[in-house]
Amino acid sequence: MAIEIKVPTLGESVTEATVAKWFKLPGDAVALDEAVCELETDKVTIEVNSPTAGALKDIVAAEGSDVGVGALLATLDEGAEGAAASAPPPAEEKAEAPAPAAAKEEPKASPPPPPASAAQPAAAQPAPVTANRPPLSPAVRKLVDDNDLDASLIKGTGPDDRVIKGDVLKAMEDGSAKRRAVTAPAQSAQSSRGFTPSAELPPRPEDPREERVKMTKLRKVIAGRLKQAQNTAAMLTTWNEVDMGAAMELRSEYKDNFEKKHGVRLGFMSFFVRAAVIALKEWPAINAEIYGEELIYKNFYNVGVAVGTPNGLVVPVLKDADEMRFAEIEGAISDFGRRARDGKLGMDDMMGGTFTISNGGVFGSLNSMPILNVPQSAILGMHKIQKRPMAVGDKVEIRPMMYLALSYDHRIVDGREAVSFLVRMKDLIEDPQRIMLDV
Repeated sequence: MAIEIKVPTLGESVTEATVAKWFKLPGDAVALDEAVCELETDKVTIEVNSPTAGALKDIVAAEGSDVGVGALLATLDEGAEGAAASAPPPAEEKAEAPAPAAAKEEPKASPPPPPASAAQPAAAQPAPVTANRPPLSPAVRKLVDDNDLDASLIKGTGPDDRVIKGDVLKAMEDGSAKRRAVTAPAQSAQSSRGFTPSAELPPRPEDPREERVKMTKLRKVIAGRLKQAQNTAAMLTTWNEVDMGAAMELRSEYKDNFEKKHGVRLGFMSFFVRAAVIALKEWPAINAEIYGEELIYKNFYNVGVAVGTPNGLVVPVLKDADEMRFAEIEGAISDFGRRARDGKLGMDDMMGGTFTISNGGVFGSLNSMPILNVPQSAILGMHKIQKRPMAVGDKVEIRPMMYLALSYDHRIVDGREAVSFLVRMKDLIEDPQRIMLDV
């Protein structure tokens, strides 16, 4: 009996993936729940497992192809005996990397909008809803914006004719909310997200010394978000320096006992996460975001920790970091790093962050100006610990110093708040007992 292997649900707002690798070839034996291929989305890499045992019959989606949720990947002969696992498909069988093509839209919220709705005759389009209605909620606004819908054409069924999520989904299904026409400003905005339509690119001659590789979805999203931060936020950076001597002495004294008791190494990131939470509570604008004409102050503390991987930067999130002990923070960060390298991070691991810490010091960076992780209003940059001559009282001493950088959105965070936050971080790290006592 032929069994279809399809693209599984990929997570909230993710409707498309790229077939990164096939682990099996047609004719290979496949066990129940055995991974047959790997999909790459704009956030994580996902393995697709076989729903039953049998032999792989046909591969429908080749490596490098883009597939939507529910799309057919391959067929399987249930119960059939196949050959032993073969080597991965040779390079020449993979989908060739195309020349730069028109930039694809970023993943849309599920379900996808109906095709060709813009091609409907003008007379068939519904009249705009002109009555004054309550503003869209953040979730509904995101769904409308992600799918380029005209909210004025969506009939609201909520209180006071408010448009709710179900109204948007219904409008997408029946095509009653036409897609907005792509105007010149919209095209310009598309370019500002980090991609340039191929029509604007001049012809590029082939050169055997160059290698042309298609951008991964993760790299596209990284480029788009960094460019979005530069284009939308009034980004400013302030610096300070912290004497790491006390933290280093504390770590040196207790690191062996800490690892023996908790099974995880004691690093400096847990000091900074705990210090950041204390400072965020005192300066709430650093933990807030701008949504339209509203300021959203978050009374929870989900700290994202930037992790570098061979495929790009990812930012897994420590949920409710204010409730975590040092050992829990270090254990979670260690687990994030391991799973990031193996491509095993899930969607939930990288959602819901309110503040981000990036540690360029592990790569040797002495100083930097980190870019915001939108829609967050601030990001802290840690750097390399370097011994420098410092004035201590009336003497000059050699001290282990680290530069700290706080990039922030000046639209919501004032200079006084940003500088005070960073000074508070400095005070806490230079006297770690304050972190333990929260003073």
